[in-house]
Amino acid sequence: MSKINPEHYKFGGVECIDAIKSSLSPEQFRGYLKASIIKYLWRYEKKNGLEDLEKADWFLRKLRYEVEIVQRKRCKTI
Repeated sequence: MSKINPEHYKFGGVECIDAIKSSLSPEQFRGYLKASIIKYLWRYEKKNGLEDLEKADWFLRKLRYEVEIVQRKRCKTI
């Protein structure tokens, strides 16, 4: 079981991150991802060390993917 994306974040065939994404605008979702990165970086030295850095990285990769989607859409409209 992954400590970064554990099974308890998946319920009824839906991942929590996907439910959050569908309930927010794209800009809000990117803000949520950014806030999550900041949270895990903020606390890593005092709480879970490497595990929090891995979680921050997980959210950073999600954010990068979302930003890449926006950039690809902009390139197609030019």
